[in-house]
Amino acid sequence: MSAVLSRYPHVFADAYGDLVTIVWRSNQPKWVQIAAVIKERIRNGTYAVDEPVASEHLIVQEFGVSRPTARKVLIRLREEGVVYAVRGLGTFARSPKEWEAPSD
Repeated sequence: MSAVLSRYPHVFADAYGDLVTIVWRSNQPKWVQIAAVIKERIRNGTYAVDEPVASEHLIVQEFGVSRPTARKVLIRLREEGVVYAVRGLGTFARSPKEWEAPSD
């Protein structure tokens, strides 16, 4: 797997060991794109409600971004109500029902 990771800079091993291909869009900041991935993981159950989501450290490892970028992802997700933080324990997923706008 390390040969794949070194040859293709936009392929990352996620926290579960699966390969994830990220094609960064130049018209959108990386933190926005990573936040969208985390939101989708909450929607599809990869991150269960009231269970921990990726930490800053895991975001840095998985997506190959700097720590300030990872921190910005988690701050923005908290501001949007997608996740909540418990001091000393981590950041946890909220139910999509709490943060998604109802579709008409």
